[in-house]
Amino acid sequence: MIRTFSLLLLLVLSRYGDAQPDLRYYLPDGVTYDPAIPTPASVIGHEVGEWHVSHDRLVQYMHALDEASDRITLEVTGYTHEARPLLVLYITSPGNHARLEAIREQHLQLTDQATSAADIQKMPVVFYMGFSVHGNESSGVNAALLTAYHLAAAQGEEIEDYLAHTVVLFDPCFNPDGIQRFSTWVNSRKSKMTSPDPNDTEHHEAWPGGRFNHYWFDLNRDWLVAQHPESQARLKTFHRWKPNLLTDHHEMGTNATFFFQPGVPSRSHPLTPAKNQELTRRMGLFHAKALDELGSFYYTQETFDDFYYGKGSTFPDIQGAVGILFEQASARGHAQESVNGIVRFEFTIRNQFVTTLSSLTAANALREDLLAYQRQFFRDAAAEASKDPIRTIIFGASKDKARAFLLAQVIARQDIEMFTPNATLTVNGKTFDPGSSYLVPLNQQQYRLIKSMFEKRTRFEDSAFYDISTWTLPLAFGLDYEELKTPIAGKQIDSLKFPQGKRIGSKSDYAYVFETHGFYAPRAIYRLLHQGLRLKVASNPFYHPDGKKFERGSILIPIADQDRSANQIEYLIDEITREDGIDVHAFNTGLDYRGSSLGSNAFMALRKPEIAMVVGDGIAPTDAGEIWHLLDTRFNIPVTLITVDVFNRANLNKYNTLILSPWQGAVNFSESMKEKLKTWVQNGGVVIGLESALNWLNASGLGKFDMKKTDDSQAGSTAAVSRAYADMEAFKRAQVTSGVILEAAADLTHPLLYGYDNNRLPIFKSNNLCMEKAASAYGNPLVISNSPLVSGYISRANMNNVKNSAVAGVSALGTGRVIGFTENLCFRAFWLGTSKMLTNAIFYGPLIHPASCR
Repeated sequence: MIRTFSLLLLLVLSRYGDAQPDLRYYLPDGVTYDPAIPTPASVIGHEVGEWHVSHDRLVQYMHALDEASDRITLEVTGYTHEARPLLVLYITSPGNHARLEAIREQHLQLTDQATSAADIQKMPVVFYMGFSVHGNESSGVNAALLTAYHLAAAQGEEIEDYLAHTVVLFDPCFNPDGIQRFSTWVNSRKSKMTSPDPNDTEHHEAWPGGRFNHYWFDLNRDWLVAQHPESQARLKTFHRWKPNLLTDHHEMGTNATFFFQPGVPSRSHPLTPAKNQELTRRMGLFHAKALDELGSFYYTQETFDDFYYGKGSTFPDIQGAVGILFEQASARGHAQESVNGIVRFEFTIRNQFVTTLSSLTAANALREDLLAYQRQFFRDAAAEASKDPIRTIIFGASKDKARAFLLAQVIARQDIEMFTPNATLTVNGKTFDPGSSYLVPLNQQQYRLIKSMFEKRTRFEDSAFYDISTWTLPLAFGLDYEELKTPIAGKQIDSLKFPQGKRIGSKSDYAYVFETHGFYAPRAIYRLLHQGLRLKVASNPFYHPDGKKFERGSILIPIADQDRSANQIEYLIDEITREDGIDVHAFNTGLDYRGSSLGSNAFMALRKPEIAMVVGDGIAPTDAGEIWHLLDTRFNIPVTLITVDVFNRANLNKYNTLILSPWQGAVNFSESMKEKLKTWVQNGGVVIGLESALNWLNASGLGKFDMKKTDDSQAGSTAAVSRAYADMEAFKRAQVTSGVILEAAADLTHPLLYGYDNNRLPIFKSNNLCMEKAASAYGNPLVISNSPLVSGYISRANMNNVKNSAVAGVSALGTGRVIGFTENLCFRAFWLGTSKMLTNAIFYGPLIHPASCR
């Protein structure tokens, strides 16, 4: 119960909008605090809620608590892209600290069927408490100050009992880079007399906003694939401890109230046991009681769901734990008007803090239930695995060891055992060799998680999704995979090692050639171009004297007439084999009677790409960030990020490639810039537009990407169809294509498909854009199939529209090219199977024949 003082304080706050509460506003009534433990204000220099805590001051306070309290041990688990530390505080009783490793080892027995007889009556519950994965949802991270203080300093039998029976894994900030960006924005724009006016600059962050991490990714979608250092660090902690409960504190729109899970009952993933949702509902009673005592309004079982295991509050549900999402109406600053009155920052912090305490109470009240559930979860999973006719999953890519390795990394991070086959296997016409393939036995601890990663699902109880409806990982990585009904002998993998390539043949004074099937081929190409080498790409197949056939898209490196000596070129060749995983073949003759000789015009010269990408207002940050991340971190290809206002006056002659990533609003390109851009393309520039950017390219006359119109009659939206008013929102949501996997037919002879070896590709679609096929018989490099559904949900109307639609198209304008893709080619940094099309557009776009254009 909150102190009586807080009620008086609320009256003061309502009259004088800038009065600042102290700790008495937040802390529960009747609890004394150890004066030896520093308060937040004594370290960070201001009261909680007076300013938005910056990440550096948050870290400073956590270290201060670690030094002062025998209940806390702090660990730095990693660093963000911007080199900010990622922290975990282990918070429990001093007695538990003395035997913390023994507690952890005993707790892990609950997940191991061979040693699952541990006495749960005597075991602490393990509670992972996390805050603010979105940087501009900062009430969570500021509440973390209060929660850490309370757990360190509160005195009395209740807190001592709780800590004796609980190990708290306390992550005070999931997204340090975003928190730092947002706190800097709002603090630097705070007035002495706080303005709650929604129009105030404090409430309107500059693009891209504080929500995202350094590369503008939503880290709350990264728990399953863990492509970022923040996620990788927290996964290590999660799997090292296997917590029973994980809480995830967020914010939502200012006009909302407060949400706690469960979400919409029909939107839980079928692999999540019903007991999980039962425990979630039982915990909700504790949250409701705590918020009722404050007079705070809330709701549950609406809007949000528990389907995609990549979200922080859903990821635990497939691990024998319970994940809880909290969503607090946001002040997006220090105070903001709403339909429910003025939402004040300190009020949002208090709600978040109170639910950390209600969660701690619930975890202790349900301690044995949670522990028993975890043990039963893994027992049931083992029983399911024993009955599953599928015994092993094998995946790989014989021509791309790197891409298979990258999926193996994702799987290994999830505490899943893998093996390499002892011998080459051929299954359903697919070849899996030991050097590029991996075995995943299903009869292991993470059986259910494995099923979720590899399954194809096309039937759903509900047709609305808060996030994507499918994520079949081998399809995302563009790999072959098969489900085998027998165990396969293999060698267990203790640690993954990057699969290096090799040079085939001795040093050459004539030429080297490498194929571009490998994931890191774009990095190798750019590496060599950056060193000043002349490269050519083959538009026809050709043969090595030893009989090996090289497909279109192979790269030729002549030795003669280069600015580098043969010895220097040899050094660079060895570098790309070692670092890019590329096999390079030495040629000592250019003669080829079966294909094109090396001096043929079928080998076309490449230019070094000089890339600009438009960012800023109107551009979708996550889509732009995915492209930036791909080029910058995967391929070491520099890209200049140009804001719209700078682009309008920039000299485009510095660049030969322009990327227009998807839009989420109006982009204010000037009329003079449009004309300047047309001239630039006519003179040889290449524009690459993705998704909604194609509409602007059409309207501006730069491209010819005709979009198909939605069949409204199939959607049931004509005047002749009557529906209940109450069903309107559900029907509209069912028409959203949030993420579905479709099959597309690929023309492997087209430059945009160089390096691919399968003429059927899985495509990830997360929009309702459908492009008409080109009139040119040669202008449809990738077309959605007539029966395309592989996995996921798509409405009947959208399915009818997407059939036989074009995914990619090219327009010619002078000597330049405008290339359009209707889909996201590098979704969330894990959809690697289509990312090569983007780099192909960058390297080979200028070479596409005008007769094949739209």
